[in-house]
Amino acid sequence: MKHSFKTHLRVILQSLVCLIVILVCFRPGVTLASAPGITGGRATPVFNLVASAGTSSQPDGASVYTWGYGCGKAGAAPGASLAVAPAGFAPAALASISTCPIMQLPGPTLIVTEGDRVTVTLANELPVAAGNTSIIFPGFKVTATQGVAGVLTREAVRGATVTYTFVASAPGTYSYHSGTQAELQVEMGLYGAVIVLPKTPPANCQTNALGTQTDYRLASSAYDHPQTCYDREYLFQLMEMDSTIHTATLQQVQDCNLAVSANPAAVCVPIAVKTEPYHPNYFLINGRSMPDDMDAQFSPAYPNQPYNGNPHLHPGETMLIREIGQGRIQHPLHIHGNHARVIARDGTMLLSTVDQTSLAGPLIFTFPTVSGQTVDALFQWTGKGLNWDVYGHTYAGAPVGPSNAGSGDPSPCYPDINGFYTRDSNPAATPGVTPNYGEWCADHNKAIPITPPDPTIVANGLWYGGTPYLGLQTIPSGSAQFISTPRPPGFANQNPGAGYAFMWHSHDEREITTNDVFPGGMMMMMIIDPPAAKIDETQ
Repeated sequence: MKHSFKTHLRVILQSLVCLIVILVCFRPGVTLASAPGITGGRATPVFNLVASAGTSSQPDGASVYTWGYGCGKAGAAPGASLAVAPAGFAPAALASISTCPIMQLPGPTLIVTEGDRVTVTLANELPVAAGNTSIIFPGFKVTATQGVAGVLTREAVRGATVTYTFVASAPGTYSYHSGTQAELQVEMGLYGAVIVLPKTPPANCQTNALGTQTDYRLASSAYDHPQTCYDREYLFQLMEMDSTIHTATLQQVQDCNLAVSANPAAVCVPIAVKTEPYHPNYFLINGRSMPDDMDAQFSPAYPNQPYNGNPHLHPGETMLIREIGQGRIQHPLHIHGNHARVIARDGTMLLSTVDQTSLAGPLIFTFPTVSGQTVDALFQWTGKGLNWDVYGHTYAGAPVGPSNAGSGDPSPCYPDINGFYTRDSNPAATPGVTPNYGEWCADHNKAIPITPPDPTIVANGLWYGGTPYLGLQTIPSGSAQFISTPRPPGFANQNPGAGYAFMWHSHDEREITTNDVFPGGMMMMMIIDPPAAKIDETQ
């Protein structure tokens, strides 16, 4: 949907106002997003998945009947305990808090390495009325064994298994989903992601902007290509949900169960619900709607929805965005703060036709999120060209303008060849320690080009850092600068590091609602944290 400037501004302002009200229910200590998943062991990964029924929760209090893939014991008898720990979790820094329930939405992210021979065994524990189920893996040449013949692949009957084997032939982001009665089973939640890591990441990626901070990446690059290095990584699976289909499905499952309980020899009629006309009323990022998608990963509040959407970044770091359109309709995911450079679609890099080495993907600020398509893109935020010092270095008596190492400047900015303060310009600089690491030096010490408002009369909401500057400021007395006004103790604050909060959201206005109530749906906040603020994804 194309917005006019006024319409877009209205949406943003309404969202920020409503967020201040609705987000007070958030718990402190939010775990930040990454791209967690299961590895199936290295060399020859083996994944034992189970398809079963459960529920997913929504911010309006609804508990929606849902199907999903999860970790299970292959070949277990119907009704037997299927709980089993997978062979491994990734990234390693999250292994201590990661989980893989029997049923989850979306299914567990399968993380493998280029060239791996991957085996996935699926056990069908869906309700009897659901009939067969399966998995298809777009982008891979799959061999299926066991099970019975289906339209798209071999299928597992109720209480039995089917096994799929393929070689992870190329790095990138891929989807997987049911290939059986897909108009119903995918809608019910049978979908997930496959991430294939490059076998030989470029050596130059080992030097990154993280410094002493914990590395949560799955790899140092997205592809076997020197221009795909990154510092942080986030996976966003976009999906819609029509709860009337889920309710109708549940009713038919219950009818079948009643018939079988009354007569064990009864044969259930296969589920047949209307999937058209299609009127989705929930819009999901990684299985959750706003504000739930910004709550902790693996939170016990969402036992079947372990993944969140809550990206954080330091200035100068490069974010790898892995994005998948899992639904039947497009979802225009609109990002703020900067454009993103598309590097690949469906695991295929977009390279120049002239030299076959340079990136040639477009710069975008809205992901079209085509149904069934995956996109990999790189995103940065630097503050370049704002024409004022976003770090708030201006102080009484400081030199005016970009006098980078001038006398009396306690926080100089040394520009590298691209104009940023990095280790290339000052080997002594340390990412995560040097306060203005990553700064655009041309704006160093420039005052904000407005008269700062009185901090005592400025609304200090949940996402406001306390000043127009990045990070909590400690300004010498007598300065004309805007002093930080953090919220008083006891008040909720979703931005304790005093970063810049940018709303990332669907550009289709109905998709930023939850069951027709605004705000909600496909919306999250992307936070640019000050360089010294620790981004900790294990809290």
